Amino acid sequence: MKAIRFHEYGDPGVLRHEEVERPVPGPGQVLIQVAATSFNGVDGNIRAGFMQGPIPVTLPHTPGIDVSGIVAEIGPDVTGVEVSDQVVGFLPMVADGAAAEFVVAPADILAPAPTSIPLVDAAALPIVGLTAWQALFEHAKLTAGQRVLINGAGGAVGGYAVQLAKNAGAYVLGVAGPHSGEQVKAAGADEVVDFDAVTTPVDVALNLAPVEPARLAALLDLIGDGGVLVNTTVWMPAPGDEKRGVRGIDLFVRSDAAQLAHLVALVDSGQLRVDVAQRFPLAELPTVHTQAAAGALHGKTVITV
Repeated sequence: MKAIRFHEYGDPGVLRHEEVERPVPGPGQVLIQVAATSFNGVDGNIRAGFMQGPIPVTLPHTPGIDVSGIVAEIGPDVTGVEVSDQVVGFLPMVADGAAAEFVVAPADILAPAPTSIPLVDAAALPIVGLTAWQALFEHAKLTAGQRVLINGAGGAVGGYAVQLAKNAGAYVLGVAGPHSGEQVKAAGADEVVDFDAVTTPVDVALNLAPVEPARLAALLDLIGDGGVLVNTTVWMPAPGDEKRGVRGIDLFVRSDAAQLAHLVALVDSGQLRVDVAQRFPLAELPTVHTQAAAGALHGKTVITV
């Protein structure tokens, strides 16, 4: 089968489109015929060697943490999944990913794919959707009527966070660049604001964008007593304010099949929109990494297989 792999850490030039052996599912695993994967910022950081501590992959490594596809084979001791099922999943980060024609996945991380969108586009959902869900509801405990500020609302995670927060009955303030303001408004934000223009305290602040430490600390001033700051840029710890009871939480997203199935149900009920900015064939994944490294990749990119 064809796959994209890198045999050493480095710039996007280390990515090779090559023939590799088709994997075989072991106990508790299934083999997925990949429809698509997607590009996430962490893919570039893993390839560059910046994540060797928290995400120690074995070289050569196939990237692609998100997967959508069709179950082609089932290993021993698998229940609840059948051959020909259409599925989505957030794959283990340390294992070979879905930038390949086939990938092995633990059966228990998979959810049925949405039926209301193309299977390839479903690959845009898992990691960013789960990040938004876990930030809002696991860590921030967001409830109806609260005010939430989303810094980075124009990004892939931000788009889901705006929709989910609005669906939960929150008042949503989105901080986004000039090119994505209308998109954030269309996602359901009550206000699209500049970072420095927030005057009324919020209950929850999400930082989904790489910012200077001083900028991250400044978010605390926008949060009311007893509020929460959730930060997804985990290499820069979230500050807190003990005197005012403001908690700072660093989020490292985890795979959760039940949560992913809930997100899929929201998609199929029309309550959650999956936005795909562009699609590239597998052989052009190095181009996607190059564009991302240059800051020229905007919106969610799906890699079709």
